[in-house]
Amino acid sequence: MSVKTDTAATPATEAGDAAGPVEQVLHAAEREVDGFRVGRVLPAIGRRMLGPFAFFDHMGPATLPAGRGLDVRPHPHINLATVTYLFEGAITHRDTLGSVQVIRPGDINWMTAGRGIAHSERSPPAERLAGPHLHGIQLWVALPTAHEEVEPEFHHHPGATLPAFDRAGVHLRLLAGSAYGQRAPVHVFSPMFYLEALWSLPATLDLPASGEPGEERGAYVAEGTVSCGGTSYQAGTLLVFTPGSSPVLHADGPARVLLLGGAPLDGPRFIWWNFVSSSRERIDGAKADWREGRFGKIPGDDVEFIPLPAK
Repeated sequence: MSVKTDTAATPATEAGDAAGPVEQVLHAAEREVDGFRVGRVLPAIGRRMLGPFAFFDHMGPATLPAGRGLDVRPHPHINLATVTYLFEGAITHRDTLGSVQVIRPGDINWMTAGRGIAHSERSPPAERLAGPHLHGIQLWVALPTAHEEVEPEFHHHPGATLPAFDRAGVHLRLLAGSAYGQRAPVHVFSPMFYLEALWSLPATLDLPASGEPGEERGAYVAEGTVSCGGTSYQAGTLLVFTPGSSPVLHADGPARVLLLGGAPLDGPRFIWWNFVSSSRERIDGAKADWREGRFGKIPGDDVEFIPLPAK
């Protein structure tokens, strides 16, 4: 998903309970990306990253008119990995490697940009004809310095290949990394975890224990209401937990929460438009490469593109 760089709708951040497990509370800010509504969670004022996660968009839920679809035109990335997960709907991914893949609910698309890649995301023809209903999450994972310039790759992981299990009455799907003694098949470049947690009945869930020095952990409430430390949190809220704490989440009924975290990266990361890097100079080079057409063309989607922003 492409980023727009205006700061008018920066995610709001508030302090958590100093005596409890919640260190920060981030509220999604509504944004528009190529005519589609998203809730931007990261980056936020006071919280640029959570572990290796540098970007978090909650897409939808939205139903588009018949004949219209999601159309995120070709755009570039460097030094990061994009991670797409859907609750509802379908998106066709295409990239400059020649990849063509429809992602559906339960699957993971992991695209390692490395030294540079361009991709597009559009509604498939059948969904576009009927009027697409789309709901999901897109993340960017910043790469460690040693892996920032790896060769670009794209991998699709069907939902059936991802670990799914129940814990204390909560259904969990491990989307990437390791947690609760399970490991996802997704190739990651730094210690992390990313899970979907589904409540159907009242239940209480402990968060994955800290496994790495300085590990940062969070929980995003995508649907329903969840309580932690005696406070209730509504959908559209990211809880950032106090390092070393033992957070416990409770829901009295149906709820969907994304659990995520990992070790901080080896230094700060700069973000400009769709570029994330440890080097400002590298971002400047990527700007020039996109302006001059050096990222290459996407087979089957080589007419339109998103121009480099003016600022």
